[in-house]
Amino acid sequence: MLAQATASKTSLIEQMVVARKATFLDVARFAADKFGYPLLDLAAIDEANLQKSAVDRKLIATHRVVPLHKRGNRLAIAIADPTNLRALDEIRFQTGLAVDPVIVEENKLAPLVTKLTESVEDSLKSFASEDINLEFTDEQAQEKVDDASSLEVDDAPVVRFIQKMMLDAINDGASDIHFEPYEKSYRIRFRTDGILREVAAPPLVIKDKIASRIKVISRLNIAEKRVPQDGRMRLVLSKNRAIDFRVSTLPTMYGEKIVLRILDPSSATMGIDALGYEPEQKAILLDAIQRPYGMILVTGPTGSGKTVSLYTCLNILNRPGVNIATAEDPAEIPLPGINQVNVDDKSGLTFPVALKAFLRQDPDIIMVGEIRDIETAEIAIKAAQTGHMVLSTLHTNDAPATLTRLMNMGIPTFNLASSILLITAQRLVRRLCTCKKPLETPIETLLNAGFEESDLDGSWLLYGPGGCERCKGTGYKGRVGLYEVMPVTEAIQRIIMASGTELDIAIQARKEGVNDLRRSGLLKVKQGLTSLDEVLGSTNA
Repeated sequence: MLAQATASKTSLIEQMVVARKATFLDVARFAADKFGYPLLDLAAIDEANLQKSAVDRKLIATHRVVPLHKRGNRLAIAIADPTNLRALDEIRFQTGLAVDPVIVEENKLAPLVTKLTESVEDSLKSFASEDINLEFTDEQAQEKVDDASSLEVDDAPVVRFIQKMMLDAINDGASDIHFEPYEKSYRIRFRTDGILREVAAPPLVIKDKIASRIKVISRLNIAEKRVPQDGRMRLVLSKNRAIDFRVSTLPTMYGEKIVLRILDPSSATMGIDALGYEPEQKAILLDAIQRPYGMILVTGPTGSGKTVSLYTCLNILNRPGVNIATAEDPAEIPLPGINQVNVDDKSGLTFPVALKAFLRQDPDIIMVGEIRDIETAEIAIKAAQTGHMVLSTLHTNDAPATLTRLMNMGIPTFNLASSILLITAQRLVRRLCTCKKPLETPIETLLNAGFEESDLDGSWLLYGPGGCERCKGTGYKGRVGLYEVMPVTEAIQRIIMASGTELDIAIQARKEGVNDLRRSGLLKVKQGLTSLDEVLGSTNA
C-alpha cells in the first residue's frame, strides 16, 4: 500500500481510502485513539474564527494543516497525519508557540487548506474598496495611465474589475485569460489545465473601456484597433512575488479580443522532477544537456509545455562560469544570469540575425525559441557542430517526425546525424484530483488502448475523475507531462544518413526501448496520475 501511494504521489491515507481498506473517518478515529489526540469534525468549525494568520501560508499548503485556535501560548493545529512530526516542529519554530495537534478527516482538511492558501495576499477581500494593494510596475506604462485623458475617475471600477479577473485567474491556476466581445454579449474565460471555461459575463457596454485600460497599461497604441498588437504588463502581488502577463489583441467583427497569457516565474524554477519525466527519461535528458556541444530539440503543439522544459534545462545549466544566450519571440520569463533577446522581425532582429550575433559573443549554450525556417536551422546546426550546446523547439507530432521535418526543410542528412543529440516530444494531460475513484474497465478496452497483457496483472487500479470542491467538480487539478525522449543513437544516425522515413526511425527507437507518447501516457495511467480518457485524447496509437 505504501509503494502504491509513493508511485501515485498521494498520501498513504488517500491510498487506503481509494483502495477501500478504510474510510477517512476510520483513519481519523484510529489516529486519534493511537496517538491520544482529540478528534474534531471540521464541518462544525466556523471558518471566520480560524487563526489563519498564525501560521505561514506556505507551511499550511506544504504540510496540509490548519490553525484552529490560540489560547495563551498554545496553538491548536488540525492535522490528518499525526506522524508528520516535521510539520509540527516547523510550526512550533515559526510561531514560537506550543502546538496541540487535533485529528481531522483528510477529505475535509484538503479543501479547507486549498481555500485558505489560494487567496493571494488577501487582496480579493479588499476588492470592493478603493484601497487595492496592487500596482503595475512598468513606470512608463504608469505614466501613460496617469497622463491619459481617457482615464477618468468613472473608469476606476473597470480597473478594479480587470485586477480582480487577473487575481482570480492566478488563484485558479489559469494559463490564459480571454476577453471576448460578441454582437450581443461579452464574456471572459479562463484556460485552466488546458480547458477553457466561462467565468464572467460583464455588460457589453464596457468592452471598449476594458480594452483601453489593458492597452494603456501594456503600452499599446490605444487608437489602433485595426491590427493585432502585442504587449506586456506586470502585476505586483507582494514584495516577493510578481506575475508577468503577455498581452495580445486581435480585431474581430464586434471589437477587440484580448488574451492575457500568465507568465508565472515559479513555473520555470520548479525543477525537473515536477515535470513528469520517468526516471530513465530524466537520466537520458540530464546526460544529454551536460554534453559539451550538440543540439537538443523539444517538440509538440502550442501549449504543450515546451518553453517550461527548456527553461528548466537552462536553470540546471546556469552556472557562474557558463555564458548562456537565448533568442525568443518573446522572452516569456526573465531568467537571472541568462542573456535573453526578444526577436523583432519589424526592426530586423530575426532569429538568424540574433544567432549570428550570439556566435560572435563566445556563448557556451544557445537557446533558440523556435526553428521556423531553413536559415535558422542551418545556423543552429552549425553552432552545434562548432562547440556549442544548442536547445530549440519545433512544432511536430512526435520525435521521429522531427528528423523528417528537418530533412524536408532541406537540411543535409549528414548535418542532422552529426549534430542532433536528443529529441523530446511532449504533451500535457490533466492530473487527477485527490477525489479520483477506481473504475471498472473491460480488458478489451485496455488492450485496444495499448496496454500489454503483461500490464494487466492486477497490481494496479485504473482511476477516473471524481468531483470535489478542490477541483471544482471537474475531477482534475493541475497537469502532468507525457514525454517521448529519443536519443539519436548510431543506429538512428545510419537511418538518417540513408534518408530513412519517419516510420523507419520510429521502429528503431522502439527497439531501443524508447516509449512513445501513448506508452508514456499509459504508464501515468498505471501510476494513477491521470485517466485513460485524457491519454487517449492527447496521443495517437
